[in-house]
Amino acid sequence: MTTTKKEVSVRDVIAGERVTIIAPSNVYDCVLGDDVFVGPFVEVQKNVRIGNRTRVQSHSFICEFVTIGDDVFVGHGVMFVNDTFATGGPARGNKSLWRSTTIGNDVSIGSNATILPVTICDKVVIGAGAVVTKDITTPGIYAGNPARKMRDIDG
Repeated sequence: MTTTKKEVSVRDVIAGERVTIIAPSNVYDCVLGDDVFVGPFVEVQKNVRIGNRTRVQSHSFICEFVTIGDDVFVGHGVMFVNDTFATGGPARGNKSLWRSTTIGNDVSIGSNATILPVTICDKVVIGAGAVVTKDITTPGIYAGNPARKMRDIDG
């Protein structure tokens, strides 16, 4: 039996000023803005862009083709998905079937949320455990599976 061992690493990252990445993390071929924090046990894949002052907490997975705005909080264990199983099963590396996700500015994503390929506007709170399956175009607080608007944000 042949075993291939790959080390976690931080490689080929374009990083702004004062970026913190806590080990162990796997962060590669991506762009991190100023004052970004990446917690331990996080994977940030290639073609990801993370904006200024954004925090990604531990055990989160940010797959290819995700863009995250400024001042975003990504809670513990948040999963981003780029494969919608459009053919009835996994794309198995056929990136032409993958879809992108865009997260606006001033967004807070609660722990263990799942974000499918969507666009989320500015000033949104996603509740813990929510599953976002459709674009969010109106600021507010969203929760549930599938995520639905619960109320406006006060203030």
